[in-house]
Amino acid sequence: MSQESLTWTGPRPQGWLGWSKLGGGILLVLVVLMWSAEGSQISWSELIAGLPQIADFISRTIPPDWEILGRLVRPALETVQIAIWGTLLGIIMAIPLSFLAARNINKSKFLYTTTRQVLNVTRGINELIMALVFVSAVGLGPFPGVLALALHGAGMCGKFFAESIEEIDQGPIEALQSTGAGSLQVIVFGVLPQVITAWIATILYRFEVNLRQATVLGMVGAGGLGFELVSSIKLFKYQETATCIIVITAMVVASDAISNKLRAMIQGSRR
Repeated sequence: MSQESLTWTGPRPQGWLGWSKLGGGILLVLVVLMWSAEGSQISWSELIAGLPQIADFISRTIPPDWEILGRLVRPALETVQIAIWGTLLGIIMAIPLSFLAARNINKSKFLYTTTRQVLNVTRGINELIMALVFVSAVGLGPFPGVLALALHGAGMCGKFFAESIEEIDQGPIEALQSTGAGSLQVIVFGVLPQVITAWIATILYRFEVNLRQATVLGMVGAGGLGFELVSSIKLFKYQETATCIIVITAMVVASDAISNKLRAMIQGSRR
């Protein structure tokens, strides 16, 4: 490797003031890290002391209880169903919100700011908390899990969708508007062709997130594999716990592989 290839190409501090700002920034980062470490009670000695307990728990899960695989088929399918509908409903809510939250499409500052705050709130509340609220409203089962994932997903997808819209080339938009095209025509023929690839990537990622979260929502009574996982832990059936974890991991890995394949197909078709 040549010396030239190792040359720093980023910005460099200029003069005494520049180096002082760099040193002050590094010092500030170190102070924040020390402050957060104290507040979060990070203790490596306690972790090392707890390693035998971790090893004991792992030893209790070996070997996994493969006899319960047949019993896990239905909860696994239920988890996928929760993720699918949570993603779908989230997208349906996110699409109109994203246009209201895009500064270059929505010229109303009040409506833009309000929509952005709505997306922040829905995205800021954890899915577990939402699931608890919906469980109290509609009862136990997968439906509150779907609602929790959909509401949280609307906030996340709406934000990313809006940012994709704000990054589009305004040329096609202005050309369509100059021909007298209406708002719907501008969106369909000027906006969507430019953002569809980014939107699909976001949707696939959100589905992966929902699949993982759907396994956790069962802990609060929202169905899926999470319910089986928590039940096995409460009953100290750790070998069944290991089987549940393996099934969840396999589902996430399979979802990731399928998503990567779909992304490659979409990117290849647009070249």
